[in-house]
Amino acid sequence: MKGRPQTVKRAIEQVEQRLSKDGWPEYYDGKAERYIGKQVRKCQTWSISGNLVAKLMIENPANLSLISLEEDKRIAKPRLTRSASF
Repeated sequence: MKGRPQTVKRAIEQVEQRLSKDGWPEYYDGKAERYIGKQVRKCQTWSISGNLVAKLMIENPANLSLISLEEDKRIAKPRLTRSASF
């Protein structure tokens, strides 16, 4: 969603409202993931922390350095090359 921060913010807010209303479940079931799973555990810290990390990243993308691994920092950006068919 690079380049569309408002769309991302809106999506994060919608997910946060749904997770909060549903009691921070660990997963959803169904084809469209609309139903809380039958064996689900609620109040999952990883659901809560995932939401908080998403909010931190959208507020300030530089926060990525807080959670990235050292080996991630050493990986060079991939070179983009044109296809031979052009």
